[in-house]
Amino acid sequence: MSKKNRNVVYSTDPNFNYDAEDEAFETLNNNEQQLKVLIDRKQRKGKSVTLITGFIGDDNNLKDLAKILKSKCGVGGALKNGEILIQGEFKDKVFELLINMGYTKTNKV
Repeated sequence: MSKKNRNVVYSTDPNFNYDAEDEAFETLNNNEQQLKVLIDRKQRKGKSVTLITGFIGDDNNLKDLAKILKSKCGVGGALKNGEILIQGEFKDKVFELLINMGYTKTNKV
């Protein structure tokens, strides 16, 4: 679905072509992803989160990666704007987990 058709519910134009399929991002291989791992405290009332940014690919793959990281760290988290948020300061642990999972271009910021 293109951006201009996103909010179309009904059209009377007989030539209107509504393509209901979402444009899926092709997920890059793990070794091609350039992820950044950092600690963020902005607008969180002083609480720290580990932030993983730079993932290029399908939302389902991002959700799967977030689920793995949250379970390995034993904490909660969320997905927001294509970024993974892990509750607490786990920068080193998350970095090591990503490297072991094949995300070799990962950087700590």
